[in-house]
Amino acid sequence: MKKIIFYLLLFLFLITYGYIFLGKEALPSWLMPYKLLLYCGLTGGIGGVLYCLRAVYLNRCVKNQWSEHWEVWYYIRPIVSVMAGFISYIFLKAGLIVLEATEVSNPSNYGFLALSFVAGLNVDNFIKKLEAIAEAAFGIKKSNVSKDEK
Repeated sequence: MKKIIFYLLLFLFLITYGYIFLGKEALPSWLMPYKLLLYCGLTGGIGGVLYCLRAVYLNRCVKNQWSEHWEVWYYIRPIVSVMAGFISYIFLKAGLIVLEATEVSNPSNYGFLALSFVAGLNVDNFIKKLEAIAEAAFGIKKSNVSKDEK
């Protein structure tokens, strides 16, 4: 369990470093157009680390039901959350997810970051929502994993 806590705090430190690095405008010029995408990935990672840290103290301290079988989940979940943050940006930019009912001439990046955080925090429901969007927009059927879940 100590290794997992160390890993999660290290992951959070690296995300913080990423925010500082992006804030210093130190990106190469070819990456500058993707700055918001990078922020979204980092923000999704924060959501994932928060979820995992909460799971550690709930399962170890509150419920006293810590299981080593879940350790892999604690290592992979923050990485999946970063990916969900990236994907949320893509769906917003594509117009497949809309945050406001009316078109705004100068949209705020806070909507992108808020959705990225929620996507990283709750990956399972975010993926279910994406599958529902894909089914409605493209006729792509839900995955077998989503069909099996209630």
